Amino acid sequence: MQQQEQKNPPVRPKPVKKYMQGAPLSPWRESLHEIIFEAETPAGKWFDILLIVAIAASILVVMLDSVAAINLNYRTLLFMAEWFFTILFSIEYLLRLLCVRKPIRYATSFFGVVDLISILPSFLALFFTGAQTLLVVRGLRVLRIFRIFKLGEYLGEAHALIRAMRNSRAKIAVFLYTVCVFVVIFGAAMYLIEGPEHGFSSIPQSMYWAVVTLTTVGYGDISPQTPLGQMLASMVMILGYAIIAVPTGIYSAELAREYRRDVTNFACRHCGEEEHDQDARFCKYCGGVVP
Repeated sequence: MQQQEQKNPPVRPKPVKKYMQGAPLSPWRESLHEIIFEAETPAGKWFDILLIVAIAASILVVMLDSVAAINLNYRTLLFMAEWFFTILFSIEYLLRLLCVRKPIRYATSFFGVVDLISILPSFLALFFTGAQTLLVVRGLRVLRIFRIFKLGEYLGEAHALIRAMRNSRAKIAVFLYTVCVFVVIFGAAMYLIEGPEHGFSSIPQSMYWAVVTLTTVGYGDISPQTPLGQMLASMVMILGYAIIAVPTGIYSAELAREYRRDVTNFACRHCGEEEHDQDARFCKYCGGVVP
């Protein structure tokens, strides 16, 4: 029994999301939370779809606004569209704060900060006017592109990609360590073979060549001239093609394992966690009833 317990240690439950800690909200706020934060309910799906369309359209407006010819002819239209999306995302941000148990906690979370960054530049630009601050305003307008990070919360498949990346991080770290060792070895060897007269003025410079060659980029700004150096370069190029498949295979295996998992995207209304089994009646993290 003791050996089995050592082989299979108990799984520690994930901590409850900080902004979902506390007493339950009023029924209408709980319903609002289900629409905004859920991904499996019909209302939640429609909310996500409409919000994705709005985010994509707002990013397109920012991009078009940076084109001089379009900005000159449609400046008023772009200005109105930008403020329409700013007001829309401001309302969405306030509703998110309204339907969580600890609004300050959500406001300081990653997605809360992204939500704020996506609307704040439009309001800050009101206080920076005049020709002398044109560069500042342009920088604030570019910051609106951060709205693209809001998409990450609504793409259900992104969770599987992130989990697969997280599960394979140890293997990928070992792979990257091996690549770094190869870079140092090949860089030092090329420095000894070619020397400063052929552009390999130092080991760091030669390591730069090794990185460019091993990753099959091949800028060509530094290249070996001696037969021995060209032979080593050929080996590095072939090795570069061989090792490309390693991280791809590691990640693909973890991704296939994730897709075999029979889980849902239902968010627990008590702790906010997802990834529950299809037939689960209670949350495996906090014990609350799963909708």
